[in-house]
Order: sequence, then structure tokens, then C-alpha cells
Amino acid sequence: MNNKYKLFIFDMDGVITETSEQHYQAWKQLAKEIGIEIDRKFNEKLKGVSRIESLERILEYANKTNDFTEDDKLELATRKNENYKEMILKFTEENLFEGVKDLFAELKKRNIKIAIGSASKNAPTLVRLLGIEADVDYIVNPAEVKRGKPAPDIFLKAAEHMGVDIPECIGVEDAEAGIEAIKSAGMFAVGIGDSKVLKKADIIYEQTKDIKLEDLM
Repeated sequence: MNNKYKLFIFDMDGVITETSEQHYQAWKQLAKEIGIEIDRKFNEKLKGVSRIESLERILEYANKTNDFTEDDKLELATRKNENYKEMILKFTEENLFEGVKDLFAELKKRNIKIAIGSASKNAPTLVRLLGIEADVDYIVNPAEVKRGKPAPDIFLKAAEHMGVDIPECIGVEDAEAGIEAIKSAGMFAVGIGDSKVLKKADIIYEQTKDIKLEDLM
């Protein structure tokens, strides 16, 4: 692979590890507490978007958007996050997807930087628990960007912080909102998962371990 690309920006959930089950259980628990039932099908709408946006979608689904003040919503979102954090504290290197360590080692060998562009504010905790702290050069703090995915802000922030030009960046995502964010940023988009869902990606792999850097020249 030539030096065309200098920065890979990875989403966390569904790309580096799997936390969607923990997110789903935490949202399901919170929704039940406020009289709303959600299922796995509805949970697909929450993937790749911010905590507050996820809550808004749940409330809208049950026609309860106007039942809560902004302060109430903040408290609810915080409560969900506390439940979620308790669940992920049990994570170890065993929860890292197969192939991620090898991919990161290959990127380092080629002097390509690695950033995490997740909508989750818990990304630093997961990076530490998964044992990849030494590999990751930068983690975007979603609180420091104006708009969440599908807006491009998280990916643009990573490029800006690392001082890398947009055409030299590759984004890796498993959610439709994430792919849209990468493309809106003007970057090359690698999709992980279902080709029907991620059809806007430039290249799609079933799993992260399938990524071949030679394909991305």
C-alpha cells in the first residue's frame, strides 16, 4: 500500500468490539421505566447516533416527545449511560474483534495513524479495557463536536486534530448513519456488515478481520 492514506478513523461498536447488546439492554430497561416497550427491530434505528438523539427517537416512537423537559431528557440519558457503563466494565481484550490487533499492527508498520470516531463518550474506557490504548493516536470527544452522525463532524474533527488532509483519510463504519457521515466528510468509506444497508460505502467487508489494506490502494 502506498502512502496515499495517512489516517484511519474507526467507529467503535460493530467495528472494533460489539457493545450493541449492552446498549440495547440499557435502552430497553430505561424505556420500560417510562412506559415504553422497544424491540430489537426498533433498536436498529438507534445504532450510530448520539445518546440524546437515541432518546428522542424512543420518545417520538411512543408519542411522548413533549412529556419530558430538556432537563428530564438529560437525566434519562444519563441514567441509561450509567446502566450501560456498568455492563461494559466487564469487558477485556477477549471482547476485541478478531483481526483488529493485526490490522492495527499493520497500520502502525506503514506509519498510518489510528483514530476512534465514535458517537459514544465511553470510547476511552473501552479502548483501555480492550487493551488498544498504545495503538490509538486520538479519540474524538463527541461532546466537542456540534453535530453527531450522520453529520460529518466527528470524522472532520479527527482529521483536523491529526493534521491530515481529507483525501488522506479512511473511515470505517458498520452503521448507515456512520457511512453517510464519512461520505459527507469527503472521505473514503469502508463498511463493515450488510452490503444492502451499507450500499453507500466505497468498499464493504463482512467483518473487520476481512479488511485487506491492499484493496484500499
